[in-house]
Amino acid sequence: MSSVHIVDTDQSSDAAFLKVESFLSPPQLWLVGTTQPGLEKIRQIKPLFNADELAVEQLQARSPDGTEISYFLVRPRNMTRDGTHPTLLTAYGGFLSSVTPRYDPVIGRAWLAHGGVYAVANIRGGGEFGPAWHEAGKTIHRQKVFDDFIAVGRDLVKRGVTSRDRLGIRGRSNGGLLMGVAFTQHPELWRAVIIGVPLLDMVNYESLAAGASWADEYGSMKNPDEARFLQSISPLQHLKADVKYPTPFIFTSTSDDRVGPVHARRFAARLEALKKPFFYYEDVEGGHSGTVNAEEVAHERALEAVYLAQQLMS
Repeated sequence: MSSVHIVDTDQSSDAAFLKVESFLSPPQLWLVGTTQPGLEKIRQIKPLFNADELAVEQLQARSPDGTEISYFLVRPRNMTRDGTHPTLLTAYGGFLSSVTPRYDPVIGRAWLAHGGVYAVANIRGGGEFGPAWHEAGKTIHRQKVFDDFIAVGRDLVKRGVTSRDRLGIRGRSNGGLLMGVAFTQHPELWRAVIIGVPLLDMVNYESLAAGASWADEYGSMKNPDEARFLQSISPLQHLKADVKYPTPFIFTSTSDDRVGPVHARRFAARLEALKKPFFYYEDVEGGHSGTVNAEEVAHERALEAVYLAQQLMS
């Protein structure tokens, strides 16, 4: 199972460059549409981890409203279904963005190579199955996005892939909101939660950074129905003193001018006030999309890897 992306086209001919990659195969550059028949491989990046003993399958989980939710599972080829495997689940679920198979050397070397399982969910709100899939998870319908993700987590346990004590989740930006909701609505399902550059104060998000521009996606506090929904799901406002939460790893960037660091700071401050454990990291450089140099990228990914190993593999 691979993903194919058009990299560039020639306006004067039918020629195009295609990038092909999968969870286990590094990106390849292909040329198509020339006078030569078929595809011509131009370049391939060398593998950065050993995938010989790994396999990928596509599975289905059933959301509460009966919708089938596809997800990819990257696992050891001869994996036993005894619920003991450390598993990392991720998704995005918003803005018509599609999460497709992608080669990630850090996941390969720091997670899969040590016996971890990696799951990627294609939940509603994204663009994997067209505009209707996106529309189904917008504004007051967004609980479906969260329900889809939770259904996949439960399916992983039901299938014997993992257990609550071995299941971690990770998301950033809109995916960070997803993590925050999963953390507050169903803290009993996860052992590890990575919440990256997130939106977490949905009651006030429109007044923070670029938040006002996302009202079409999330809804607005100016609309009574949408305001009630935002209040019902906003992670910051749903942290409670009498609930046992997993220990999350929250990270943000001081220079994030898109979402802003305030969401993460407020969430961490609230956890601290409730005397709940958490890890927090704020990068002073970079922005919403990530750090500005390879050293900082490596540092951030290393923090994630150590956190996951401590929470799920110890």
